Amino acid sequence: MSEEKLVLGFEGHTVEKTVKLPEGEPRPWDLTSKLEVVGKHHPRVDGLLKATGKARYTHDVRLPGMLWGVLLRSPHGAARVKSVDLTKALASPGVKAAFSLEKSEVRFHGDEVAALCAETLDQAREAVRAIKVDYEVVPCVVDATDARKEDAPRVFAKRENILTSPMSQKRGDPAAALSSADKVVKATYRTQVQTHSALETHGVVARWEDDGSLTCYASTQGTFSVRDGLTAQKLWKLKASECRVIAEHVGGGFGAKFGPGVEGVAAARLAKEAKAPVWLMVDRKGEHLSCGNRPDSVQEMQGGITTDWKLTVLTVSSYGTGGVAAGAGVYNPGDYYKVPNVEKREESVFTNAGGARAFRAPGHPQGCFALEQMVDELADAIGMDPLEVRLKNDPSVVRQEEWKIGAERIGWKEKRNKTPGRGAGGDGAPPRPYAGTVLRGVGCAAARWGGHGGPGATVLVKVDEDGSVEVRSGAQDIGTGTRTVLAAIVAEELGLEGPEAVKVFLGDTRDPVGPGSGGSRTASSIAPAARSAAAQVKDAFWAALKKALMKVADSPEGQMKGGKVLLDLNSGPKWIPFAEAVKKTGKKGFQASADRQDNYKGAGFHEQGVAGCQFAEVEVDLETGKIRVLRVVAVQDMGTIVDALTAESQVIGAVIQGVSYALFEERIMDRRSGRMLNADFLHYKIAAPADCPEIVPILFPVAAGMNNVGLLGLGEPPTIPTAAAIANAFANATGVRLREIPMTPARVLAALEGSAKPKKEWR
Repeated sequence: MSEEKLVLGFEGHTVEKTVKLPEGEPRPWDLTSKLEVVGKHHPRVDGLLKATGKARYTHDVRLPGMLWGVLLRSPHGAARVKSVDLTKALASPGVKAAFSLEKSEVRFHGDEVAALCAETLDQAREAVRAIKVDYEVVPCVVDATDARKEDAPRVFAKRENILTSPMSQKRGDPAAALSSADKVVKATYRTQVQTHSALETHGVVARWEDDGSLTCYASTQGTFSVRDGLTAQKLWKLKASECRVIAEHVGGGFGAKFGPGVEGVAAARLAKEAKAPVWLMVDRKGEHLSCGNRPDSVQEMQGGITTDWKLTVLTVSSYGTGGVAAGAGVYNPGDYYKVPNVEKREESVFTNAGGARAFRAPGHPQGCFALEQMVDELADAIGMDPLEVRLKNDPSVVRQEEWKIGAERIGWKEKRNKTPGRGAGGDGAPPRPYAGTVLRGVGCAAARWGGHGGPGATVLVKVDEDGSVEVRSGAQDIGTGTRTVLAAIVAEELGLEGPEAVKVFLGDTRDPVGPGSGGSRTASSIAPAARSAAAQVKDAFWAALKKALMKVADSPEGQMKGGKVLLDLNSGPKWIPFAEAVKKTGKKGFQASADRQDNYKGAGFHEQGVAGCQFAEVEVDLETGKIRVLRVVAVQDMGTIVDALTAESQVIGAVIQGVSYALFEERIMDRRSGRMLNADFLHYKIAAPADCPEIVPILFPVAAGMNNVGLLGLGEPPTIPTAAAIANAFANATGVRLREIPMTPARVLAALEGSAKPKKEWR
């Protein structure tokens, strides 16, 4: 163990902390570190492959003799399966294998019933129609409110529809605080079910090798979780070493792509029975129906505030449905602001719909939508600027600065309507004449997340005798830029020109173990391991160089830069190319593997997680009810910025998804049949390029001190506050509060006309 003093924080707010480092761990980067590669704007190292179409996704895999698999799904919301007859399907042209999943009942539209494979995809799709299933249709329930009623059909015969969690949070005396608050607001907020819509659907290509091992190409967020899920199957006996999972490139994943899934197990089973590789990718309809969603929510909230702007109490009682799965909770309302009295109760409600899966910051966008509107409403109740109320109650020193930066960039003072719906001139001012019936307003909202990462990752760094450098990890890059992040870190440690000088190999379980891409912890888990491995390689390189030349620069610090190495020769100091220096060692190369160490306890600057905030400017057409988001300013901390271009891309993508959640996406179910009515991209609306606002990503670097890189998670937090900021901007523009998303034109017009305006109680 060694000790290092670090200067942590950000410009204008620094602290010194002493950290104990495990043996061999390089000194963590802090505010005193002078970095040449890290923190700059670098194009993605795999950008050319993707732009030219050469990157191979699971969907693109074609193997010799490959067959095509298809799943048969239930057309009913709920039914008993009396029999499944595969006779005609097996006799259909090209069919090589088929099996029933042997379910006695199906619980949602899209539930998997059988699978088959054929020589062509058209043959497989035609043959699956020949499978005869005798269903006994039974009553179903697809709405969480309906499912809570005593006479509602049970989704599971032996379980109640309502799964009540223990009280998630209680502190202080909320009842007394509500009684003593100067102003109290009561309101109900509603969010919708959002389905997973990654560009590449779930799927696997499975091949059994001659030695009995299994190779699977998978569109996954967890190569090792797919491997573990397949080796756990009782259909075959496989060791971990006998199952290889490959994910060269992944066409997106927002939390739903962990484990092999029904499609993965079915592909492997079909391949085994047919004795040929099988491609089985879920179609878009199946993706909507059965491959995960973000649960909806109904949140009954109360908040209290004093006339000196202090939030004193927040309570929420919420319920929502994750379909046939649990997990419909929202985050605790007291997590963002310093509120002494907090109480939360929640219920997950089973319904006859596809099961929820993790979705980019699970539970947080729902909770943020309610909380951040409540903060605005409490500010309105005492006649205060909602931003000033936030500054008064936000304990995060990082976000205190971010609020100020974002407010200046959006033009908060100039654009905020002091009287909502009445322009920026204050009481009595006429509406702004932007375009006759068009009003504008601005709103804001906060976000926080963890994303510290941790052990469970090993990275290999290798320098060949010709000076080429490669990095290997079995973890996957789901499109977030993980390859570029690792390349930048290793390039920094070895003094190379930039990420382009490093080859990164990801997504193969034959390489060192890596984490799944969930909880914004991939980069923050493997990046410190990559730096540690690169540091070991650097030490070995310098030791060998000194031994070979007997006289080199005294210290490796600062003597490797821009792809060159400084040697102190008899003729004087001389910079030579890195590759030439490697040759001079006389070695066949260098390599090292390093494990991710635990986060440094008590040494982090903000151990509660990253902080962010967003400001939105919207335009509301009072005649059509259409909301147009004009601009979103997103200020986000992620610890150390490794590649600024990749980080900005993450923020922009998250905001686009937040806009889509706020205005467009919604699963529509037929309550009688239990069918999803918009299981496609024609009727399931997603934000298109014309719907995207100007997005201003502002990266807020913080020396975090949690690990040797200081990198924290970024994938999820920037999508949390977008919908809430848009809702607050709508209220500022119109003077009307819309507490339900998506904020469709019909809902906007109803709210403006007052015919469906939610009740609000002030006292």
